[in-house]
Amino acid sequence: MNRSYPHPIIAREGWPLIAGGLIVSLLVCKLSGWWSLPFWLFTVFALQFFRDPAREIPQDADAVLSPVDGRVVVVEKAEDPYRKVEALKISVFMNVFNVHSQKSPVDCRVDKVEYSAGKFLNADLDKASTENERNAVLATTVSGREITFVQVAGLVARRILCYTAEGAKLARGERYGFIRFGSRVDIYLPLDAQPQVAIGDKVTGVRTILARLSAASNDAAEPVQTVETQAVSAAEAKSETQAAEVVTGADVAQADIEAAAEKVREAAAKEFR
Repeated sequence: MNRSYPHPIIAREGWPLIAGGLIVSLLVCKLSGWWSLPFWLFTVFALQFFRDPAREIPQDADAVLSPVDGRVVVVEKAEDPYRKVEALKISVFMNVFNVHSQKSPVDCRVDKVEYSAGKFLNADLDKASTENERNAVLATTVSGREITFVQVAGLVARRILCYTAEGAKLARGERYGFIRFGSRVDIYLPLDAQPQVAIGDKVTGVRTILARLSAASNDAAEPVQTVETQAVSAAEAKSETQAAEVVTGADVAQADIEAAAEKVREAAAKEFR
């Protein structure tokens, strides 16, 4: 499997909880028989919640992968609150039955990690993006595009875990965080990104492509414009040179005509003498 995913199928974040549930379930089962059923159900729930399966990662360089499993709740133009620029916003809501391990949506360099304390509203609500506890990763792709992906705590979630830091490099599909018990992830992309999902779509972490980025970055576009400008300037200079040559040629031709006319006049004057 992918080199950037050296993780067990059951997330380490859940090991203490699962182990505790298993021990309590066994003890209660031994002492009280069927009264242990709720404890077994809790242990099974914890086991499925903390599952973290490795998946094949699409290697499309322009693709933005879904960081998590869940349902798309937002696809719209919005302001990136961290960069203060207009962006394409795509949000994925995770219920308690989805995989809650977060993966990097692109190959990128982490420019900044910004944590914000907040409330624990239902993560399905739009205001959860700005009012709930959240952790934002501001990154730049290998092609120079700036994107932001944000872990947002939910109604049940009470802990956001982020394992990356400023200056780190993330490979697409690489695990970088975890949110416990129901949450959401917001992704802010350049406005020219092409969304590949719609509101209501169910997505699978890493496998689903949320959007596609254009190949050139904003910074990379400047040299292209400069080259085009130079080409236009060169063409204009060439046209001016050609025009100057035409004007010079016309002046020479006029001078020849005047010299010939002068010779004719001199010859005529000699005849009449």
